[in-house]
Amino acid sequence: MSKVKYYYDSETLSYRKIERKKRRTLKYITLFLSAAALFGFFFVFIASQYFESPKEKALNRELQNLKLNFELLNKKFDEAEAVLANVEDRDNNIYRLYFEANPIPEEQRKAGFGGVNRYKKFEGYDNSKLIIESNKRIDKLQKRIVVQSKSLDEIAILAKEKEKLLASIPAIQPIRNEDLTRMASGFGMRTDPFTKARKMHWGMDFTAPRGTPIYASGDGIVIRADNGAAGYGNHIRIDHGYGYVSLYAHMYKYNVRKNQKVKRGDLIGFVGSTGRSEAPHLHYEVFKDDQRINPLNFYYGSLTAEEFNELLKHASLENQSLD
Repeated sequence: MSKVKYYYDSETLSYRKIERKKRRTLKYITLFLSAAALFGFFFVFIASQYFESPKEKALNRELQNLKLNFELLNKKFDEAEAVLANVEDRDNNIYRLYFEANPIPEEQRKAGFGGVNRYKKFEGYDNSKLIIESNKRIDKLQKRIVVQSKSLDEIAILAKEKEKLLASIPAIQPIRNEDLTRMASGFGMRTDPFTKARKMHWGMDFTAPRGTPIYASGDGIVIRADNGAAGYGNHIRIDHGYGYVSLYAHMYKYNVRKNQKVKRGDLIGFVGSTGRSEAPHLHYEVFKDDQRINPLNFYYGSLTAEEFNELLKHASLENQSLD
């Protein structure tokens, strides 16, 4: 039960009961509630500025984790770009140089993406700049990888072609050193055994007993195995491709036939003395683009340095040829 309050009336010299008006009471209540609501609003507002709710804490932790992951991702970008730059450098300055291919220009490797804004969808966020830069780096890295991948595909093709070229060049001596009697005559001006006049000797003469094995000096296809060329007797010609042809003359007999594919080191025939020949030997010639060249320049595949020097010494002597 609420207390009754009185006040002293000086006019009547008596105590009178205080009557509370309902309107005033309602006003006080309304004022109190408004003040309470206003205080609550300010409290919530201030609290929200300085204190985090559990949900906000969780979201902020997630945001910090994403930022950390972005930083780690950018470090991985740095590492990937450094590795790719090293591969690009070796590609331009070693691989492509070795295989005689033009280097890929830097602007082609690192070209950007012009025209339409590809990153508009990432704009308008608190971390838009970070997201956009990361996506740009991904796109540029992907493009550089594609360019490098295509370059390596090209290098692989060139390497196969180079390997084929190296296997095709007539690069070994057609008769093994242990089977030779002697190196009779080399490429150059020599005395003709029949006329005794000096004339150009277009090949190399390897003296060996009749029946000594003769080997293909490079991969290729036999284009002739006959005795239809004047002076050569039984002879073989192998087309090695790339403009190279090797010729083996004065043979005793063949071990291959026309249009047969041969590999370097395959047995193709045997030493004889057919055609214009003074004694059993192999007359060996090499053609490049239909021009005879010195076979001595191609023996890197079968001789040691000492053997080559010895061969060079004998081949340089201006003696009498055997054909």
